[in-house]
Amino acid sequence: MRSLRILSFSLCVLAFAGSPVAGQDVTGRWILSVELSAGSGDATFVLQQHGDSLSGTYSGVLGQGVRVSGKIQGDEVEFSFDSEAGTITYEGKVSGTTMKGTCDYGALGPGTFEGRKVENG
Repeated sequence: MRSLRILSFSLCVLAFAGSPVAGQDVTGRWILSVELSAGSGDATFVLQQHGDSLSGTYSGVLGQGVRVSGKIQGDEVEFSFDSEAGTITYEGKVSGTTMKGTCDYGALGPGTFEGRKVENG
């Protein structure tokens, strides 16, 4: 009976050891530096993560408190919002408190971004 318990425990440990690493938690306030051919600047996002779904707000040159939605899977993140320039999209990777990737600012063109989480949610 004891050897059966040890075997069961060992199998459980092996099962969890082979499980994928938990995804990133992006809930919080992020300041992202954006580089476009039209110019550069900082964008502030306040994001809330619910499972793999994201919601929140954008504040920057295109508006204040603009609604944002998106998703995260593992370390890959995508989010967007609508503005007068069109739909603005961000796609990138999260590593702890840093985020980096590409963005498309509609009529203002494509670019890159990188930044960090400055406050947890």
